[in-house]
Order: sequence, then C-alpha cells, then structure tokens
Amino acid sequence: MLSPWRLGTLVGLLAAVDSVLAIGQATCVAFKSAPSTFPIVSGGSGTPIFLSDDDWPGVQRAAIDFAMDIQRVTGVMPSMANITATAGTNASNAIIVGTLGRSSLIDAIVNNTKLDVSSVQGQWESFLAKEVKNPLPGIDSAYVMIGADKRGTIFSMYDHSEQFGVSPWYWWADVPSTQHSELFVTSSGCAHASPTVKYRGIFLNDEQPALQNWAFVKFTNGTGAALTGSPFNQLFYTKLYELILRLKGNYLWPAQWSSAFAVDDHLNQVLADWYGIAMGTSHEEPMTRSTPVEWTLFGDGPWDYSVNMQNIYNFWLAGTERAEPYENVYTMGMRGDGDEPLAEGQDIGLLEQVISDQRGILSKVFNTSDVTTIPQMWCLYKEVEGFYDDGMTVPDDITLLWTDDNWGNIRRFPTIAERNRTGGAGVYYHFDYVGDPRDFKWITSSQLSKTYEEMSLTVDREATRIWIVNVGDLKPYEMDIEFFLTLGWNASIWNPNNVASFVNSWAEREFGMSTEDAATVASILANVTRFNARRKPELLNSTVYSLVNYREAEQMLADWQNLNTTAVRLYNSVSSNKQPAFFQLVLHPVQASATLGTMWIFAGINNLRASQARVSANEYKTKVEELFETDFALEEEYHSILDGKWSHMMDQTHVVYAYWQQPMHNTMPLVTKVQQKKQALTGPMRIALENSLGAWPGDNMNDCAAQFSCGPPTIALDPFVPFGNTFIDIGAGGPTSFTWNISSNVSWLQISPSSGSISPSNPETRVFLSVDWSNVSGAEIANLNFLSNSANQTAQSAFFLANKTVVPDDFHGFVEGDGGISIEAAHTSRNTSIDGITWIELPEYGRTLSAITPWPRGGDELNFTAGAGPHVEYDFYNFNTIGQAGNITVNTVVAPTFNNYGPSANISVAVSIDDLEPQTTAFFPTAPAGGTPPQWDGTDGFVADSFINVPNNFTISPGAHTLKIWMTEPTVVVQKIIIDTGGVRQSYLGPPESIRV
Repeated sequence: MLSPWRLGTLVGLLAAVDSVLAIGQATCVAFKSAPSTFPIVSGGSGTPIFLSDDDWPGVQRAAIDFAMDIQRVTGVMPSMANITATAGTNASNAIIVGTLGRSSLIDAIVNNTKLDVSSVQGQWESFLAKEVKNPLPGIDSAYVMIGADKRGTIFSMYDHSEQFGVSPWYWWADVPSTQHSELFVTSSGCAHASPTVKYRGIFLNDEQPALQNWAFVKFTNGTGAALTGSPFNQLFYTKLYELILRLKGNYLWPAQWSSAFAVDDHLNQVLADWYGIAMGTSHEEPMTRSTPVEWTLFGDGPWDYSVNMQNIYNFWLAGTERAEPYENVYTMGMRGDGDEPLAEGQDIGLLEQVISDQRGILSKVFNTSDVTTIPQMWCLYKEVEGFYDDGMTVPDDITLLWTDDNWGNIRRFPTIAERNRTGGAGVYYHFDYVGDPRDFKWITSSQLSKTYEEMSLTVDREATRIWIVNVGDLKPYEMDIEFFLTLGWNASIWNPNNVASFVNSWAEREFGMSTEDAATVASILANVTRFNARRKPELLNSTVYSLVNYREAEQMLADWQNLNTTAVRLYNSVSSNKQPAFFQLVLHPVQASATLGTMWIFAGINNLRASQARVSANEYKTKVEELFETDFALEEEYHSILDGKWSHMMDQTHVVYAYWQQPMHNTMPLVTKVQQKKQALTGPMRIALENSLGAWPGDNMNDCAAQFSCGPPTIALDPFVPFGNTFIDIGAGGPTSFTWNISSNVSWLQISPSSGSISPSNPETRVFLSVDWSNVSGAEIANLNFLSNSANQTAQSAFFLANKTVVPDDFHGFVEGDGGISIEAAHTSRNTSIDGITWIELPEYGRTLSAITPWPRGGDELNFTAGAGPHVEYDFYNFNTIGQAGNITVNTVVAPTFNNYGPSANISVAVSIDDLEPQTTAFFPTAPAGGTPPQWDGTDGFVADSFINVPNNFTISPGAHTLKIWMTEPTVVVQKIIIDTGGVRQSYLGPPESIRV
C-alpha cells in the first residue's frame, strides 16, 4: 500500500524561531533577545536603516516598505538615511541594505571586512543577510542585507518582512500584521540562491466585469483613461507591483481587455521598471503593444502581415522604441486579430519572416548587432504550437513558452534535443479561462496538488526560464497565485508529500492559527478546490451528481454542509480584525461554492421528485429559490466588507451557462411545482427506491423497459455493499394524510421504520432495509407489502433479494459488492519498482481521494513496454461476470494529461489481470498539430469531466485475482479503478470504494 498522506511542515525549511513562520524559506527572525541575535527593535527603539544613494531607485523604494513593515509589527518606525562609507554616524548598530556592485556602501563593507559574497556575486536575484562586525567607521555591528542585483536586494527585505509578521497580502486580502514589541534577527542571518525559475509572473486577463468595475471605483473618479476608458492606472499597478515582489515574483502581463498598459497611464511603464518588475505582453501582443486595443487606436489597415507589412512593422517599431528604456521580455511572433488563429494562407514562412523582422526592430532600437542578450519569448499557444511542430524554426535565444490546454494540463515540454536552446523554455498556465468548452473565472477551482504535479514536471523538463499564470481578476486566486510563485522561487523544497503543508503554513501566517486549526483550513481548502475541480462551477447542472445511485448527490450535499459548518466555526473563532481576511480567503469560497453546488442538486431533486409525483418536490423548489437569493447575498456581503473596499470584485456571473461564454445575468436553475392540492392517480402514497429513477404504484417511464404496466420492483442487497443497507422513500402524492406500514414474510429482513404517517407537514420518510446475514444462506427472496390506510390507495408490493456472498478466509483484498469493485488508486496491495522508478501517491489530487504516478519522472524520455515497467497490484475477489458470460470491464480513471513528449507519441497506460497479457491503451487520441481531439471538448468531454476513462475487457472466472497497472509513460496519473462485473451504475464519481478484507 502506498504511504498515507500526513499533514506536516517542511522540516528544516519551515522550522521557526519563536514561532516565526515563513513559507518556503529558512527563517532568521526571533521575538526575544538571545545569544547571537541582532536587534531590529528592542526596548521601544528601532535600529536605523542605511542605504547608499547610488543604489537602484527600486531598492530605495522597497526600503521604505521595509521600514513601514517594521512599524506595522512593532509600532516603532526606524529611521532611514542614505550615507556614504566615510561619513560618520552616531549609530553603534545599523541595518545596511544594498546591491552588490551598485551600492558603494555595500562595496565598501565587502572591501573593509573581506566579507565572503561569492554565494551571490554574479547570481540572478540571490541575496544574503548576516551580522557583520565593524563594517564601517563608527558602526560597531550591522545587519547587512546584500542583493546580487536589484531584485535580490528587494527580495531580501520582503523576505524578512514576511518573517517579521507582514503578509504579502496585507493590502490585497486585508491580512493584519502580527504584533510584537521586540524584534530580532539571528546573527547568521538568511540567504537565498538564485530562484528555480528566472521570470515568475502573473497575467491579468478576462478582467471584465469584476476587476475593471472594482478598479473604476477604487482608483478613478469614475472615468478611465482618455483613449481606452481603462481604469488600470499607476495607482492600481503600483499596488500590484508591490504584491508581486512580496510574493517573490518579477514578471507581469498586464490587463488587456479594453486596456493598453502603456497608453492608459504613461507612468505605468516607468513605475514598473522603477519598482523592479519586468514587463511582458500576452501571446497575442507582440513587441510590447496591446493588441487589438492599440492597433484599433493607432493601426492602419488589416492586422495581416502578408498584405499590410509596413504598417504593422511601424506599429511594432514604435512600441519597441517606447519600451526600450525599461526592462521587458519581448513577445515575438503573431496571432490573428482578437486572439484568433492567423488567417488562412498565413504560413510558416510568413511567421518566420515576422520574427526575423521583429528581431531587426530590436537590433535597430537597441543599436546592436547582437540581439541575443535582449529577453524574447515565443508563446506556443493553440495553433502556434502546431506551426512549431510542423517545422517552424526560431532563433535559439528566443524562449519557447509552452502552454497548458487552458485547463491546467500542460500540452508539451521540451524534448531532450530542445533543451540545448540558449533561450530555454517556459510555461504559460491557467487558473482562469474564457473559451471552450466553458469559461471558468468566478471562484477558485484549481487544486494545488494538480498545480504542483504539472509545474514540478516543468522543472524536470527544464522549462524554467519563464512561468506565467493567467489569474483572471487576481482575486479570489490569492493562495493559488502564491503557491505558483513560491514554487517558482524554490521548487527544490517541495515534493508530493508536503504540498499540503504549504496551506498549513499559509493559514498559520495569515490568521495566527494553531497548528491544529491551520490543518483544518488546509483540509477545507483542499476539499473546496477538489469539489470545484471535479467539475467547474460554471459547468454544473442539476444531474451532474447522480440523484439515485450510490447516494452520490446526498454525499455531495453532506460534504458541502460539513465544509460550511467547519469554515463558519473557524471564522467565528478568529479575532475580529482577522475576519475580513478569513472571509475573503476561506469562508466566501466555501459558502459561495457550497451555495451554488447545493442549489443545483436541489434543483435536480425537485425535478426528479416531480417526475415521481411526490409533493415534496415543492419543498426543494423553495430551497432552490432561497439559495438563489443567498448566492446574491454572499456577493453583496463580499462587496460590503471593509466599507466596500472590494465592491464589484464578485460581479462575475456564474449561474446557468447556455454555451461557453458567460451569461449576461445569473438565472435560477429550472425548477417545477407539483399541484399538492390534487391527489396522485394511484392514491396518496408514493414509493421510490434507491438506485431507481422510477416510482410506484402506477406508471413511470423509469419503472421498467416497457415504461407502463410494470410489475413489482426488485430490491437487491449483498454483504459487500459499502453502505451496508439500502433505502426506500415513502412520500406524499397529494394533500391527503395517511398512515403506512411495510411488512415482509421473513425474519432476516430488518425494516426501520416499518410504519409511520405522512402529512402535508411531514411529506417524506426514509425507510432503511438491512439484512441479518447470519440467517441467510446463498440467495434468498423476501416479499414486501406496502400498505396505506387510505381507501383509494393502489396496493403495491416488491421483492427483496438478499444475496449472501462469501470470500475465503485467507483472501485479503477488495471484494465485489453491488455488481462491481471500486478501488482508490493509492490503496495498492503491492508496488514494484523498476530502475529506481516507483508509483507514488499524489495526495489530494483528483476527484475523490488522491492519485498515483510513476516517480521520479526525471528529464529523460523513459518509456517501458507493457509488462516490463514499474507496476502496482490490487487483489480483488469477484462473484460475477457481465451477464455471467466470463467478461469483466476494468475502467482505469486517469487524469486528462497530454503526452508531454510531443505529437509523435500518445500517452498510454497498460493493464493486466493475473498472468493475462497486458493491454496497452493510448488514451489521449491524436489531434491536429496544436489542437485537441474531439473528446477533449464539450460539456462532457475530458476536461469538463476532469478525467478520462480507460476501459479494458478481460475474460476471467469468479474468484480471487490480481489487477496490475503498468507504467508505459512516465507522466500518466491514475486516480481510481472501477471493475464492472455486471452491475456498475451511472454516476459521476463512480461507486464508493469497495470493502477491503
């Protein structure tokens, strides 16, 4: 059996001094004096902060934040000054901040003390901080914070601020700073090497209606930019720049819907560079120009390089000249107008010319014959990937930005041969999307476990030059964003077994929680994202979860209720100053998601019960109406907290989509009403059975194949049904009150309750049927009679089949129950490694419990033939085969992952039983270059359902067997196995896991 998941912390890396918590970094902060500590604030006095006036402006600016962060924590504002190495000072202790090779103050300290700076010299964004004795004349001791470059210095300060108690989300999610009167750092200090990923950033996209509407209120007087009407001005962006830097990011694709970054506010570019943010533009916006907004404003002619080359060239030239003074990563290539594929006839040769001309522009503007030092990327998005796969070439120094399928499944990684390119590779990922098969941009719906699995694979495949993630409106993806950037900052400390500890640490930092409560928050958020990732909220309908089979809808309702109850309890337990943050980051995502999910299921129950002539349908109609209003009330609550600070941030519509595009308004799910004043034709008593859409007495199209004049139903139960029982609902079919009872002709059938009464105020009773198996031998049938005291009630009977199945005493494994065997992939009987590769568990990944995948994945293109590679085994016992003809179907539920080695191979998995020949299935069909197969799309396609079912048929006899799952490809992810022996019924998540003996 694979190791169970345990919540924990990053030993050695998340360890804290005096309960300081920093996520994903070593700590060097204490809140009381001790040997080998240096005072930041002690006895009400703050240690002064010194810089050099020749350092980067962005460092000077961040130092102000640093001083203010100290004040946020201690109430003491330290003094700040620019000094020179020779100027005297009255401070015996000091904090000295600066950039190696830029700050004359830092260079003097290094020269005076022979301080070893080899760990940062010449490195990208690294830093070190430590106490240094006698660094400068007049200063006895200093805590010296040295960055290898501009951002290295900035990150050193923000890293310490977080450890002091200032959340990166102090403004963007209203997280209060943790208060301490004393503040120290260890003399040995903190350090960080160059990050895993060079450029780590976010993309604001799909930002209407929420982000734009909010920004209009927050940052304008009601009117936007003169030419575009956009509200995204310097006031907005400077808040965002600071957030990105606090999260250890360095890269931004700006908002683009009806916006043009450099046009909306002429200080946007200037301040991005001043703060220290490298700017880029999206896959459809070459050469730092907003497309189509700027082209609409300033362009001339069609957006078609084959017929309008000179005008487009001039457009790009002007944008490059405008951007040249600042730090940018230039987007190369071209897509069609409005984020569409290029027009028919614009071929590879033309695109190669586009890139050649764009590089000519760079050479001209930067006055250099060598443009390889200018950061450039080509985003292989949708059809553009097809151009590359079809043979298009670009210069080696241009970064190839691979993409996911917009749904979190990365389409392709560099092959071994492609990893030699000097420009390297990166990934464009999505937490938000507008497009087929449906938009998802309302609420958090990405699992951290999935994000880790996919993005850690980019590290293995050396796609670490650029990571950019589409975050929509930014909120409510706060934790997702931080995890993405934290992983890019240092991927080496994270592994499948400690991803959840990120959330524990995050909850402790944000809410000052105990370890126990933080673990509860981690569980809440793991589940709310799991439930939303099963099927995006925008894709929900009233029958996604089975209303009759496996108690699936009922379990979903219970899960939502439990999450909500726990979240409310924790919300009430945190201090009032932390409640706004907890509401935004935890409670609202839970309550909004639970409200929507519950409303859809109740709508399904309403329609089902109406079809069964049960007046209790009306109760669910009322519940749907109430929840529809609750949905809006939650939106309003979000908009009203903190005197309306976040007004409009939850404007996104999300109820009742008609096609891929967002609805123009929220619309209540369709419900119906039963005329409860009128009696059902067959009398007041209605009978509905578990596992059936039908109802008795009378005709219902779901009672039998003939759809009318159906005989008595048969209810079946065996000892290995996971629930241990089955049920019948007795309900009202009209206004008449009645008493009822159920009788049987056997003593081994237990009926609870066996009698009762139904009235308009009590319209439903659930009756559970269970069996005393000690008094049953083999298959036995009981007769059930349903009686009502109503004079006009049609009589009804049923058969109950008790099928006592028995497994040998020496068998250990999963046992068939209810016509099938359901196994969570992590619950293996044996796990065999080959060549150092083994199947491991991905905790909290996927739709139910977790998933398994071969590990390590490494960077090699390592495949195995079926039957030769690492494999997991599952022992099972079956009593039946399909139609008793000797056949069974093994359904392996896998994640909808692409073959990451390119278009020449299809990802596959192999399955076998006992010594039968393994069956290999390439489960992701071939697609056109840059495209997806038809099975990927649609409201019941691969990504909508969030899984692919891989069926394999075998011929076996009843008895004990061993199922084997073989690795053939390294990136396959298996979530669940469902063996159909003839009785598996329709459901979204599959049967609950079978009993294991």
